[in-house]
Amino acid sequence: MDEIVGSQQACQGNVFDKACPARAVLEVLAEKWALLLVHMLANGPARTAQLRRQIGGISDKMLIQTLRRLERNGFVARRAFPEVPPRVEYSLTALGRSLSEPITTLDRWVERHLQDIDVAQREFDQRSA
Repeated sequence: MDEIVGSQQACQGNVFDKACPARAVLEVLAEKWALLLVHMLANGPARTAQLRRQIGGISDKMLIQTLRRLERNGFVARRAFPEVPPRVEYSLTALGRSLSEPITTLDRWVERHLQDIDVAQREFDQRSA
């Protein structure tokens, strides 16, 4: 923890500085599946298979890797139940729940501007062809 605090003071919140710990956290959140997983877990705890079914296209490997990164950074909690067969459930921590609002805001922004983005993509593709 002292390492993060010391680095944070050194970079003074400048996410453009590669040594800034905030940049490392943003890199975790910017990964392809991270925001989708946080968004999905905002609905409540879920098992691995449930998350895989609900988030189309994610492989088992990427699902577990992303959940582990989110867990390491304090956004997700993993709970293993002493059962046979083993059961593992993931949920958002308080820190993860605090991310839910900005993610929902971003999701709504994308939905509001999806048509504009589609037009921009088609115009770009036509110019680039």
